[in-house]
Amino acid sequence: MTWRDRWGRARSEEGSAVVEFVFLGVLLLVPLIYLVMALARVQAGSYAVTTAAREAGRAFVTAESGEDAAGRAHAAANVAFGDQGFDGQGSLDIACSTSPCLTPEARVETTAHVTVPLPLIPAFARDVVPLEVPLTASHLSTVDRFRGAP
Repeated sequence: MTWRDRWGRARSEEGSAVVEFVFLGVLLLVPLIYLVMALARVQAGSYAVTTAAREAGRAFVTAESGEDAAGRAHAAANVAFGDQGFDGQGSLDIACSTSPCLTPEARVETTAHVTVPLPLIPAFARDVVPLEVPLTASHLSTVDRFRGAP
């Protein structure tokens, strides 16, 4: 093999490393970016349900009257869901240990639920395979001991 044959063979592969690098980079980077997007959305849902349950419990036990308490709790939960981009998607359940709920030292459990759809999944695929992550958080609040009876 002469020097010219080697030089010709080396020239024919010139620039292929860049093509291989770009191809492998895209092949590995696209799934990684999708994974980061999906995890970020699930983390936002986790923040939303945790904050919604906590703030709803606080709003409920600090209400002036039993009639306003549930409305305040749902409003606080809706603000928490909206902050993380889940407007109208979350739900809230309220359970009291006593009746009426706002008696001194009563316990109020607020449970928030949201279902986080994975990003960039078309609707027809969602009908076949459930591609959503359900998240739930609970918070237990206590009505102040020195609160006047309702």
